[in-house]
This record gives sequence, structure tokens and C-alpha cells, in this order.
Amino acid sequence: MSTSQNKIPLFSRDEYDDWKIRMQAHLAAMDDEMWNVITDEPLKIMKPNLAFSVSNGEAQFLEKAIHEYTNDDNKKANLDNVARDILYKTLDKEKHVQQNQDLCHGKRNLGKAGPDLRGQ
Repeated sequence: MSTSQNKIPLFSRDEYDDWKIRMQAHLAAMDDEMWNVITDEPLKIMKPNLAFSVSNGEAQFLEKAIHEYTNDDNKKANLDNVARDILYKTLDKEKHVQQNQDLCHGKRNLGKAGPDLRGQ
């Protein structure tokens, strides 16, 4: 596992707990909500719903449409993609080669004729 502070910690199955802690710290250093998009779900960009009255001092919220996003909203909405990209970069390159070979093999099989199921 890489120990440099500037590098992404490489995934190690044998040292998973250590990797997870380092990865959490690495992602949190980039954005406080980065770890949440991995463990929970991608962020939903919300806006106040002005059609409803405020009850108990709390405003009702609706998800913003993409055309309503500000630059900051776009950055927050993209955290899921950024986090996924970082996680993929922690994987062993040999595993990527095997996955690419499997994908190419699967694509070759897509071109082969199978049973004709049109009449069923």
C-alpha cells in the first residue's frame, strides 16, 4: 500500500481495514461529503419548495432540475463520479488487464450466431 500523502492508497485485500481508513481520509480531504456519496448514495441537489407553507419552522424541499444547477451544484452532483474514478485508480493494474480481456472476449461472443428465437 502506498504511504505517500499525495498518492491514492492502493487497494490491498490483506490490509483492507488500513486501506479503508486511508481512503476515507483521502476522500474527505478532497470534499467533506465525498465519503458519504460512497457509503450512502449520490447527493441530491435540493431547493426550497415555495408551494408549501413552512411547518414547525422547517421548509419543504424539492430536488432541483439539472438546468437549475449552479456551478457549485454541478460540483456536488459530480462527487459520485469523482469518487468512483478515485476508487478505480486504487485497483491493481493486473486486475484491469484481466477485466479488459474478459470484456473483449465477451464482445467477440456477441457477434456469434445463437439460436433463432424470433418465432418464440
